[in-house]
Amino acid sequence: MSVADSDTAVSSGAFRRPAAPLRALVTGYDGYRLAGFEPGIHLGLPSPSLTVVVTIDEPLDIAAQATPEQAPGRYDTLASGIATAPVTIRHDGNQHGVQLALSPLGARALLRVPTAALGSWVVGLEELLGPDARELTERLSLEPGWDERFAILDDVLTRRAAPAEIDPHLTRAWHLLVAGEGTRVGDVAHEVGWSRRHLVNKFVAEYGVTPKDVVRLSRFHRSHRMLKGAAGATLADVSAVCGYYDQAHMARDWRDLAGVAPSRWREIDPFSFVQDPYHDDGAE
Repeated sequence: MSVADSDTAVSSGAFRRPAAPLRALVTGYDGYRLAGFEPGIHLGLPSPSLTVVVTIDEPLDIAAQATPEQAPGRYDTLASGIATAPVTIRHDGNQHGVQLALSPLGARALLRVPTAALGSWVVGLEELLGPDARELTERLSLEPGWDERFAILDDVLTRRAAPAEIDPHLTRAWHLLVAGEGTRVGDVAHEVGWSRRHLVNKFVAEYGVTPKDVVRLSRFHRSHRMLKGAAGATLADVSAVCGYYDQAHMARDWRDLAGVAPSRWREIDPFSFVQDPYHDDGAE
């Protein structure tokens, strides 16, 4: 748990890995609470994971979606696939809930759809989980502590998890692209025994994004986590550690994927103050 307190404003969070049987499906649980700030916006940034959110108290107010064709909306719960653009979340100075990062295998096992079926769209979680979404909302709102809330997530998701699989060639390619720094798509195609074109086609059909997208998203997400979790890290340090050619390369990626430079994000986003432990993403 970590907290940033400025006078009466509090930005806090808690992180936990899920129970062992869920770890191939869910990267982690991020509890968050924002209270007493001036009304404003918060950017929901892209990552190589699917996003699930269960709010506590007020709905999440999405003022601008990652997909321009989708209208703004308010959500008590939501799920979205892998996007290459941020969502803009409007808040009144207060936000409270839990965000889950799902792997593509988790999409099949828990949401019962491939990642590509969601794309970058946001849908209410009840459309995918039915009564389980309502149970999560009701039970989480009744518990005051993060440990108890995370235990509820373990309970409901473990009960819901169904057998699922993804083509092992795709799984191997996914891991190589997510974990690698500067990994070449052609080399990955060769590694799994496919042509580059076949890899791209299969990738988009399962994940909804291209292999090149996943390389960029993974590198960007590492930089986001490092900027969020290491308050003393300079932009030059982050760009070097995360595999960018230089700081200017990282700034271009941030403008493309987040809509703002990383230095600007640190200034305007209240959740940039929540010290968040780094954890691996994209597990199958």
